[in-house]
Amino acid sequence: MLKTKIAVFVSGGGTNLQALIDAQKTGTLHSGEIALVLASNDQAYALKRAEQNDIPYSVVKRKEFATQEEYEAKLKAVLTENQIDLIVLAGFMSILSENFTAAYPKRIINIHPSLIPSFCGKGYYGLKVHEAALAYGVKVTGATVHFVNEIPDGGEILLQKAVAVHKGDTPEVLQRRVMEEAEWVLLPEATEMVSKSLQKG
Repeated sequence: MLKTKIAVFVSGGGTNLQALIDAQKTGTLHSGEIALVLASNDQAYALKRAEQNDIPYSVVKRKEFATQEEYEAKLKAVLTENQIDLIVLAGFMSILSENFTAAYPKRIINIHPSLIPSFCGKGYYGLKVHEAALAYGVKVTGATVHFVNEIPDGGEILLQKAVAVHKGDTPEVLQRRVMEEAEWVLLPEATEMVSKSLQKG
């Protein structure tokens, strides 16, 4: 069986990318392989992680293109060039249009740091999600892996995992716990699941 070729889209530190790299090394992720890391920012530490693990990478910045259409045409060209089957958004901060997501139906997955439908959608990203969860006073939060469509955080849910909120948690402390207990577990699992379904004989 040919492995599903995966592109991981990143914008920052790349801790979820690292979870995928580790899963590939341990064999948790075995139906797919990370064939490309694509960053929206040339300063992303995630690029160092790609380099250290001999994974090809590319930087495509939104601001270098006059329109969203031109930007996405470039993304598509890079994906085609690298024969990518599956896109994993791992802390990718650039918005993708319906035009782009529709070109890859059930081939783009994203990890969101809450139990969708709570604290999700436009404006909910990074620490803002955990700030909102704490402000609301929820006792349980978590993470969700879902397919990506034209609605922010609106695609079909693949996996979810709950994480307890502790008394005295700060957004930063909660963010770390959600990453360690949910995100880094779920993302490799979901990536393997989808890679397996896309594998070519």
